[in-house]
Amino acid sequence: MEKYLDIFTKSYSSYWNYLKYELIDLNHWDNYFYGLILISVLVWILEIAFPWRKEQALFRKDFWLDIFYMFFNFFILNLIILIALSNTVSEAFNDVLGLVGLSVSSFQLVDIKALPRWLGLFILFIVSDFVQWNTHRLLHRFEWLWNFHKVHHSIKEMGFAGHLRYHWMEPIVYKSLLYIPLAVIGGFDAQDVAIVYFFNITIGHLNHANLGWDYGILKYIFNNPKMHIWHHVKELPKGERFGVNFGITLSIWDYLFKTDYIPRDGRDIELGFEDDENFPKDFLSQSAYPAFQRKRKKTL
Repeated sequence: MEKYLDIFTKSYSSYWNYLKYELIDLNHWDNYFYGLILISVLVWILEIAFPWRKEQALFRKDFWLDIFYMFFNFFILNLIILIALSNTVSEAFNDVLGLVGLSVSSFQLVDIKALPRWLGLFILFIVSDFVQWNTHRLLHRFEWLWNFHKVHHSIKEMGFAGHLRYHWMEPIVYKSLLYIPLAVIGGFDAQDVAIVYFFNITIGHLNHANLGWDYGILKYIFNNPKMHIWHHVKELPKGERFGVNFGITLSIWDYLFKTDYIPRDGRDIELGFEDDENFPKDFLSQSAYPAFQRKRKKTL
């Protein structure tokens, strides 16, 4: 137990030092902090230059709330819980495997380093996106997960920063389900992860932006604003209980598994979910949801 506590505490100091390094050092291209800012500014400029909903304000509804979510979820959440938790659980998992004479490398089917760089990146991207697409479906299918995911669907006007408005439990679910698949394709390095991550962040920002694009024939491969806005529609299509258009970066999974839905131009559709007018509006209340809500109901 002492070993795990030591890993837990050291993770905080290590990540804090890394975060300070990101803020100070501008000499490496894979700087997540300034990379996020650059991508956000560029997509916002596109929103300003080519707005799909022309009546939507430049500083749309909940703009600053989403900006806060963007930096909190991208950086601060890691400092508070995710890095320490991930490192501790990973070590515990390795120890459990060690009891039966196994290790994480025992599950490794593909070593990306042994492949051409482009092929390794492609495998990493495809596997992680497919796992996340399935994870996204789970967030909609199971009520206890949907209660966390409601934070993201509380967006009432689409904009680039809404991409990273999500409950702190969501990355725990995503990272947990990604752990084994990524272990199976081990061998990728930090720069591989950075390339895939920046690409995913760019597509995710564009999907949530006030833009009316679908990329032509490529819409059947890449998720896009015209498709993703229907994922946020308040009134689900008849017969669809759990949602539509679950694509993260790729739309191809929705077309392959028949979860695609674009009945018409969705520029002016109402966004949200049933009874969202009673959903918490501020960061702290949304972060405490649904536990706080249940507690409050019991006291009434």
